[in-house]
Amino acid sequence: MDERKAMVLRAVVESFIDTAQPVGSRAVSDLSGLDVSGATIRNEMAALENDGYLVQPHTSAGRVPTEAGYRYFVDSLGPGSLEETETRQVRSFFRTTEGKLEQRLADTSKLLSQLTTYAAVIVGPTHDPTTVRSARLVDLGNGRLLLVIVTSSGGVERFEVNADYQEFCDDRIIEMASAKIDQLFKGSYLGTVPEIEVTGNEKLDLLVSIAIRAVKPAESQGGDLYVGGAANMAGQFDAVSTVKSVLAVLEEQLLVVRLLGNLVDRGLSVAIGSETGVAPLSECAVVVAPYTVEGERVGSIGLLGPTRMDYPKALAAVNVVSTRLGKSLGETHED
Repeated sequence: MDERKAMVLRAVVESFIDTAQPVGSRAVSDLSGLDVSGATIRNEMAALENDGYLVQPHTSAGRVPTEAGYRYFVDSLGPGSLEETETRQVRSFFRTTEGKLEQRLADTSKLLSQLTTYAAVIVGPTHDPTTVRSARLVDLGNGRLLLVIVTSSGGVERFEVNADYQEFCDDRIIEMASAKIDQLFKGSYLGTVPEIEVTGNEKLDLLVSIAIRAVKPAESQGGDLYVGGAANMAGQFDAVSTVKSVLAVLEEQLLVVRLLGNLVDRGLSVAIGSETGVAPLSECAVVVAPYTVEGERVGSIGLLGPTRMDYPKALAAVNVVSTRLGKSLGETHED
């Protein structure tokens, strides 16, 4: 595509995002700043239509972008940025956010939605990205033990140790096992099971082994979906049926979790229409980014909106919030 066609296409996309109305040659002339005649602009728009970047919904109407048109526009974007007031809002939020991981992710999804007026979706980590602060065995009596793990974010996980520990004799073995387990878990990520270090004390090693096996990664509350601003979808589409279809997708947690994970795995930051691979989202676009803690990808964060979404704003918001979220979680586990 030559430079003039690219400028015309960009003007059509930006105008349609702003007005949701088909774009004519006069609007393109005003927005693009091209010093050419209206006839020349109309010829360029016709050529872009023939190439599949634009479509004319009605004979006498202007033109609107196709998926290919949006894709070309998105691929040509440079790094966007938030407005200064929005940057301060994000900075203030992460400076004051606190509480358990689940609440922080829910609040972050609301923040992202407020910044963009789209639906924000955050996939929680497959394990708590904060580290284990302490671990201990608690004797519940009647041959029952409980392994209690406290994370540096303040979360508490409890795992019942299904073993008749009476054979381990006295409280001293249980106390020694508790100290050993604390040593093995401390500083590790919840959901990861540490390797057992053999001490040579048969009773101690057996109890530690049994207790550690009680911790299964699948038992942690990971991979949950947090949705903020779903109600925003009502104002983004003309057809009520489209709104209902999109809201129905947002209620399918597993579907959305897989969608975001798949897009990140494919290296996509934006999926437009059919690129999502989800039929009810054919009129939607998804902007997504992973968030990481100490270089480890622990979850993903995204925005769901119409194909005519404000891509520069959406990309900037997702990138800033995902970066700050990962940094915030990393700072939490250092405390």
